[in-house]
Amino acid sequence: MAVIASWTSVQIAWPSLRGARVRRRNHVATAALSVKKESGQHKETDVVVIGAGIGGLSCAAMAAKYGLDVTVCESHSIPGGAAQGWRQDGYHFEAGPSLYSGMASTGTGANPLAHVLQAIGEPLDIIKYNGWNVMIPEGQFVDRVGTDDFIGHMHRLAGPDAVADWKRLQVAMEPYTKAAAAVPSMALRQDPTAAINLIGRYLPSLVSAGPAAARLIKPASEVLDEVTKHPFIRHWMDLLCFLLQGQTADRTILALIAFMFADWYKPNASLEFPRGGSMGIVSALLRGLRKKGGQLLLNTHVDHIVVENGKAAGVRLRDGSMLRARKAVVSNASVWDTVKLIPADVLPSAWKQEAMSTPACDSFMHLHLGFDASGLDGLEMHHIVVEDWERGVQAEQNVTLVSIASIQDPKLAPKGKHTLHAYHPATEPYAPWEHLQRGTPEYEAKKQERAKALWRAVERCIPDIHQRTEIEMVGTPLTHQHYVRKHRGTYGHSMKAGKDDYRPSRTPLPGLLCCGDSIFPGIGVPAVAASGAIAANSLVPIWSHWKMLDEIGV
Repeated sequence: MAVIASWTSVQIAWPSLRGARVRRRNHVATAALSVKKESGQHKETDVVVIGAGIGGLSCAAMAAKYGLDVTVCESHSIPGGAAQGWRQDGYHFEAGPSLYSGMASTGTGANPLAHVLQAIGEPLDIIKYNGWNVMIPEGQFVDRVGTDDFIGHMHRLAGPDAVADWKRLQVAMEPYTKAAAAVPSMALRQDPTAAINLIGRYLPSLVSAGPAAARLIKPASEVLDEVTKHPFIRHWMDLLCFLLQGQTADRTILALIAFMFADWYKPNASLEFPRGGSMGIVSALLRGLRKKGGQLLLNTHVDHIVVENGKAAGVRLRDGSMLRARKAVVSNASVWDTVKLIPADVLPSAWKQEAMSTPACDSFMHLHLGFDASGLDGLEMHHIVVEDWERGVQAEQNVTLVSIASIQDPKLAPKGKHTLHAYHPATEPYAPWEHLQRGTPEYEAKKQERAKALWRAVERCIPDIHQRTEIEMVGTPLTHQHYVRKHRGTYGHSMKAGKDDYRPSRTPLPGLLCCGDSIFPGIGVPAVAASGAIAANSLVPIWSHWKMLDEIGV
């Protein structure tokens, strides 16, 4: 969750920080936003999308590619949701995702985001590299994906038994890796014709995958249990699952780990970073939307979903105007926030209660720094710090991710400077913040207290970081809640693989679909891109869907 943007990547949710405290040498400044409000609001459109996160923009761009008239309503002044970025005094700060891979992959096993970008004809300018710095209780090492380096580090830190078990695990994962690539998420739709795609296009692949395909929705820990009990491997796999989807291996579906093994642990694999940061992805999706006539409305607050004749008919905005939807409304808001937008007497109370009881991940603490980079040659872009395995990767302040995006893309910071994002991913509880108000002395004191652990982790990477720092911003669950418009500042759902049912994009209200991180297939940039594409696919005839699949070669 914290960082990985492979098939199930991680998209660390975080808002822009306009109005947040910014520490500079000798003065205080405010983070400025350079995005202008869109104009020319439609009164009627085919599809209204609520929210311009990656899921909403993927849905909107795909729906526009299918020839639908699409309007996206975003309440913030910046698109991107949890993946947004912003500039302050020449520094570009990344709000969320930081460690990507597979964004230019092709074929049935490709990253769903890659498939969306291929479908809309908007490839990314990608920077490739292969290393990230790992600091765990056993020791420190730089993991080079696509090489055998990890085997050597494992032998040094955990011994030959761990290496033997790891190699057995790699073999055991092979059928699941093959099965996970049998049917691309882009082939999925949620209507009565959904089975036609699976049978008509992918039956041979599914048959070839055999029993492994049926097991992909089971917990990843089931395969681990069959192969190894070695503590190093179990801890490492819990960490990877946590990075992928904010869960340990006993709660993460096997399909996600299968994709990760295919993406990272193969010869010549690489990590990727979009030039311009995560906003490079947002910009590509917006280009796909706009070139087909779609529109994004920023600073446009949806008050509620309008229901007429038992169907979602559009949205009422907070300024009193209505935007009608001829075909559908798609909510990229979380399931908890979407329920609040639906009139109370429209949906069955049991469905609403079930939706509101969907388990949620905790929120985040964030530390954004702009600092002097002199003398820091050879610094890695990504660092992960694990304090204590026994506490568990989901324990408060136990795992810290540090990303220095300007190492890969120097244009993200002034010459001779770096921009840094450190965060506790989905492990910061909301309750201690619930009764505080942003901007009060009590809130500011709480921020500085809870940010100390982030500073300690950064100091392990850059010991003199305090002396180098020119800009400091701290984000909290309340920041998350305010800017990303997320229920209790959550990262997304916290479903347990094999136990809980993932919420589908279809709702009991005709004409209302959902996408995003509380909808199948879950949390992470590729996962929410997949959810957006599934929603868009469900809006068009199956022959239009098949044509798109033919175009991208799956």
